[in-house]
Amino acid sequence: MLFEFSNVLVFMVLGAAFVGVNLLIGRFLRPSNPQARKLSTYECGEPASGSAWVNFNMRFYIIALIFIIFEVEIAFIFPVASTFRRWIESGQGMFAFMEIFLFIGILFIGLVYAWAKGDLEWVKKVRT
Repeated sequence: MLFEFSNVLVFMVLGAAFVGVNLLIGRFLRPSNPQARKLSTYECGEPASGSAWVNFNMRFYIIALIFIIFEVEIAFIFPVASTFRRWIESGQGMFAFMEIFLFIGILFIGLVYAWAKGDLEWVKKVRT
């Protein structure tokens, strides 16, 4: 059993050494000529204005997290959809269908909860 852990340790050390060696080689090969213009903040071709400490609305992050959740759902459902016919032929079609239905149901409940909280609105109404 310790042999399997040693394999993992060897691969981790080799991976870290590979990254370190490549970074070191890059440091020696690339030119180094820092200038004030190169060290300034880059904002899509526009000159930097103001401080970097700007408060962003949390809605952007909430919408992004909801989007990521449903993208992961697609990533999980696609392999099931591609092998569903084989599961039906082997007699496990109903079991797989119920599992996917339960998975989508849990995500749908989460979507309804986010919708009821008003997290899907760009401009949230203040309740009195």
